Amino acid sequence: MASPWKSSSSNEKAEEKINALIGENQNPIKTWSLAQKEFSPLQISNVDQLGIFQRIYETWNIDQDGPKIAWIPTEKDKTKTNLAKKMKEKGFSTFTEFYRWSRSERDLFWKDFLETSKIPFKNKPSSVFHQAKSICRDYLPDAKLNIAEACFLAPKDDVAIIYQADKDSEIIRLTFKELDELSNQVANGLISLGFQAGDAIAIDMVMNLEAVAIYLGIVKAGMTVVSIADSFAPQEITLRLKIANAKAIFTQDQIYRNGKAFPLYPKIKEANAPLAIVLGEADKIEIALRDQDLHWNAFLSSDKSFTPVTVDGDHAANILFSSGTTGDPKAIPWTHTTPMKCAMDGYYHHDIQPGDVVAWPTNLGWMMGPWLIFASLINRASIALYGQPPLGEDFGEFVQNAKVTMLGLVPSIVKVWRSTGCMEKFDWSEIKCFSSTGECSNSSDYLYLMSLANYRPVIEYCGGTEIGGGYMTGTLLQPASPATFTTPALGLDFQILDETKKPTDEGEVFLIPPSIGLSTRLLNRNHDEVYYHEMPEGPNGHLLRRHGDQIRRLPSGFFQAQGRADDTMNLGGIKVSSAEIERTINQHAAITESAAIATQPKGGGPSELVLFLVMNSSSQDLELLKTELQHQIKTKLNPLFKIKEVIKIDQLPRTASNKVMRRVLRDRYQKI
Repeated sequence: MASPWKSSSSNEKAEEKINALIGENQNPIKTWSLAQKEFSPLQISNVDQLGIFQRIYETWNIDQDGPKIAWIPTEKDKTKTNLAKKMKEKGFSTFTEFYRWSRSERDLFWKDFLETSKIPFKNKPSSVFHQAKSICRDYLPDAKLNIAEACFLAPKDDVAIIYQADKDSEIIRLTFKELDELSNQVANGLISLGFQAGDAIAIDMVMNLEAVAIYLGIVKAGMTVVSIADSFAPQEITLRLKIANAKAIFTQDQIYRNGKAFPLYPKIKEANAPLAIVLGEADKIEIALRDQDLHWNAFLSSDKSFTPVTVDGDHAANILFSSGTTGDPKAIPWTHTTPMKCAMDGYYHHDIQPGDVVAWPTNLGWMMGPWLIFASLINRASIALYGQPPLGEDFGEFVQNAKVTMLGLVPSIVKVWRSTGCMEKFDWSEIKCFSSTGECSNSSDYLYLMSLANYRPVIEYCGGTEIGGGYMTGTLLQPASPATFTTPALGLDFQILDETKKPTDEGEVFLIPPSIGLSTRLLNRNHDEVYYHEMPEGPNGHLLRRHGDQIRRLPSGFFQAQGRADDTMNLGGIKVSSAEIERTINQHAAITESAAIATQPKGGGPSELVLFLVMNSSSQDLELLKTELQHQIKTKLNPLFKIKEVIKIDQLPRTASNKVMRRVLRDRYQKI
């Protein structure tokens, strides 16, 4: 094997040490742990450290030995984490014991967490779960509350949001008292306009401090947030507003990205949106507003006091959208109980504690935006928000200066960091863990990510909008291996089944309900048909719940994600159906029909979009067509969806009932 080090005296010294460590230890896990301590003073580059890791695990067989362990819990982790403290309180000596209790005694587990987090109920629930036949349709029955109140239990002078618009702006720190008052002004403003509890109010903005206050103000007023990503094209905005029956929308005049302005309000006008409340830089908006629309300052009430509206536990707090296998996105209501799942996952799996600083580049159009609000604030931590893309040194400096303790990401961001080395000069020693979701990750990229914070672990986090959080993840009490999961989420479990619904170690995942957070209805689909149709019973008598992910069980109890088993895909961290992509590109005059698939790169990592096209012209230039289709997707769907390749095909493979067999196309492409 070639040496992973460049020729220098320090690297020669390092090579001598690594050879000595390998000779002294038969256990690569122990060798790697010792190597981190040995090489830190030598200031070996991140790239060289990756080489050391591969050298140590050179003879390791993942299929026999399990994943390559890159981090082991410290004594502090074993005593100071939320999880360790709770296990001691409950008398559990191992995480496995605690997890089994959370799975078998779900009502007791959730009741304990609600007491620990001090969720302020106006009327306490009569139970945790109410089971109807084999499907749980009611969580915390008879509960009355407003979940926004749970976000303001921290001391009033503690910092709730740390915000920086760009590298040239000062960092703003907003206290819980100030955020509470600003969200009250939003709630009062909505009431003064005549809106009532139950009305749907959309947000199409970047994730800034005003967006958080607007979100919480809508929820406080007993109204329902409609989440729309700022990247969507006008026709997709129209679709979501229509499905949710939105009565108004909060938006911005334009978004600033690296000094360049991208108009947002014009997209709202083109979408024929209802009443728009428009924010602008210093509220000096040069774009002319429609007659019915309002500037932010004209809307915002001067009254900073508001009593949150008490609602039933199953009252919709938020409508989010997630793609299924048909053309329109599924509209998924988050109730006032769903955020409890966000908070629980944050508390136990991400160890979010009072005084922590949580950063996750996202927006309210993706479930991780609301997740970030609830997981941070209910656990009395600060949210760190940066107003620019997280791809360059300016973001790394913000993470350093804000003293971020938990940093969440999507894998494609890490891939950019690794290719440029832009984050290697910053002090990220405050970080106690990373987290990752939205796409499949690559083990080399994530070992590199760990190296940026002295090999703190990555908590892989796989779930969905219809779960309110994750079903498979990790903890700070279990060894971590890059790009792998260590456990089902607490209070949940799943089975891996093959195509005949028989247990297997590699196949499709099916959830074993119940759990707070799991959706119980959809606005524009038959919920039971989507998730429970033709499902077998699980071990506790409930029907298994369809989810659609493909996973693999590894030795030592670890898991790997392998993309989607159905016709949805994750592109740019956003779930989208094949049908949505095809609906957009089929408008091109040269295309008769198409099939969109997501493929996994060799070695793992974010999914890539490949299009199979049946053409009505044999002379069409495919590279030109690819450019035209990319423009079509950018303007009519979402610019984050990037085409890797277009392939001409005579006809699409179909079943006897005329359904396109995209799995056949995926298999065919992987063999090319």
